[in-house]
Amino acid sequence: MWSGPRNLSTALMRSWGNRSDTEVMDEPLYAHYLATTGVDHPVAQEVIAAGPVDLEAAVAACVRPPLAPPATVSYQKHMAHHLLPAMDLGWIEPGVNLLMVRHPRRVIASYARVRQAPTLEDLGLPQQVALQNRFGPLPVFDADRFLADPESALVKMCRCAGVPFDSKMLKWRAGPRVSDGPWSAHWYGSVEASTGFAPAPSDDPGSVAVPPALEQLASEATVIYHQLLSSDGVLD
Repeated sequence: MWSGPRNLSTALMRSWGNRSDTEVMDEPLYAHYLATTGVDHPVAQEVIAAGPVDLEAAVAACVRPPLAPPATVSYQKHMAHHLLPAMDLGWIEPGVNLLMVRHPRRVIASYARVRQAPTLEDLGLPQQVALQNRFGPLPVFDADRFLADPESALVKMCRCAGVPFDSKMLKWRAGPRVSDGPWSAHWYGSVEASTGFAPAPSDDPGSVAVPPALEQLASEATVIYHQLLSSDGVLD
């Protein structure tokens, strides 16, 4: 699952992690991304220390089979912005690749509380377009539409992945997981308190306020967001 920040990605990891046949991975490229770019993220040093920092080692973890029987499915929560320009992406092709998007005004309004000047690349949108162009047509899921009917969306996801839908994906126990990354204490508070998907937002995402300095970013990002939605490879 290739997502941008603040895009329902952790709740989806909880959902897939509640399957008895699935092992989840939490942002396995994050340490390499931070060590390579030097970007100032919360708990960056803890993430780098937890590793793997070496890209080859991170990729090896992504392409290996699940380690814990009876798991036969590896569900990987990836942030699209962790894909750097110099990376060889050939290892991605054999997997089932899905894209999760969210209206950029919702993303920016949330993300700007942590990073004051995010870029398009920080939102992961150009990277998602690159994935779609190279490996597509890939299925594209929108966070708001997902929350309006999680079961139907999960049925589609499972069909794309070639596995049967499991109703256990709709509910999970509250609390942390051993599979959570070291950044979970900073980011996962609401997910740790959850036992299922939140209701869909009732407001118009186009009316969500963003800082005035980020209006141009929101406008550019919204164009890409709609392009990605129109490229959806899911067959209803």
